Amino acid sequence: MAGQLTLSPAFCRDCAASQPPASAKRCTVCGSPRLISHPELTSLSIAHIDCDAFYASIEKRDDPSLRDRPLIIGGGHRGVVSTACYIARINGVHSAMPMFKALKACPSAVVLPPDMEKYVAVGRQVRALMQAITPLVEPISIDEAFLDLTGTERLHDGAPAQTLLRLALRIESEIGVTVSVGLSHNKFLAKLASDENKPRGFTPIGRAETAAHLDVLPTHKIWGVGKALHRRLLADGIVTIGQLRHYSEANLTKRYGSIGRRLYHFSRGQDDRRVTPTHAAKNVSTETTFNDDVSDLAELERRLWRLCERLSKRLKQKDLAGRTVTLKLKTSTFRGITRSHSLPHPTQLAETLYREGRQLLREPVDGTPFRLLGIGVSQLHPADDADPLDLADPGAAHRKKVEAAIDAVRARLGNDAIGKGRSL
Repeated sequence: MAGQLTLSPAFCRDCAASQPPASAKRCTVCGSPRLISHPELTSLSIAHIDCDAFYASIEKRDDPSLRDRPLIIGGGHRGVVSTACYIARINGVHSAMPMFKALKACPSAVVLPPDMEKYVAVGRQVRALMQAITPLVEPISIDEAFLDLTGTERLHDGAPAQTLLRLALRIESEIGVTVSVGLSHNKFLAKLASDENKPRGFTPIGRAETAAHLDVLPTHKIWGVGKALHRRLLADGIVTIGQLRHYSEANLTKRYGSIGRRLYHFSRGQDDRRVTPTHAAKNVSTETTFNDDVSDLAELERRLWRLCERLSKRLKQKDLAGRTVTLKLKTSTFRGITRSHSLPHPTQLAETLYREGRQLLREPVDGTPFRLLGIGVSQLHPADDADPLDLADPGAAHRKKVEAAIDAVRARLGNDAIGKGRSL
């Protein structure tokens, strides 16, 4: 009938039940007031899921005494904030903030060092639940991913939105962390939406509202617009995403380079990138920021060994080996220094990584105080290609056996059960 009111589909946020298309205030199944309704809710299928304050949420899950306290995960006084719970964020703490500034903003905060092994394990659990509803899961980091649920309605007996609500509830009940979900018709908008109503958010952006939604947002909301580009845009009088639509693709590309094309299309809500299930890792690395500057070569070598053991462990867990070793240093004035060298064969051995890293370390160490040290590998290969027998290095086979024996002891008794003397 002409002029008949079309009511939007709705679901319950707390039990994922479908709701009658009416203006009900509470769920008809569980009584919750947390309902989500949107005109395009049953037709959108590209999602971005982001865990809420992931590291801090895991620590609060494992220690209930932290539940109502501000919590910061990060390095020591000289380090930076990895993440902060929402209580700490209310007090002005944010990721990448220097730790001394974070503690000044929130002096009552509890500070814990990151436990990356635990976080990676939980991240894998979350990803497994994502992959249970669709094979099209594209991880972005340890705690976030894109999902494409196109065509899954019959499989899951419900629209993608309902399936995602069930997934969010399952992650929360089975793993103990909460997630925020962005749902739209492409990846850019889905990621934008997931960040809008944290924590425990569920935000759809439909096709009909795309332009109006983007109009008033600042340009730094566009994925890939960092601080430097944002400053250039502001200097050019471009404050909002909507203002970018006044310029042609050619003009934006001429002014801002290759990212001009992204500015043109994203400002129009256009993003043709597919959700691709796998991204091959290009490098694996680890680094540490010192509590106090270090200039002594022997002390830097000692700390390098610890990093090499950590890097070796990650490579072995990923069944990878690297051929190019890269050393990273940062001075007390934040000047970055990198040195690289390619090996004859890929490696995943801590001893080999250390020998190469130590050679790379010696040239730049001239009494300069350093605040950060890191080491990584690139040109990655499968583990089967790692550390072949080398007739030119008769001691290589022995070092490989020794490291395998150390790994076996640690697997049974823990990382502190055995180690080389230089680690003391």
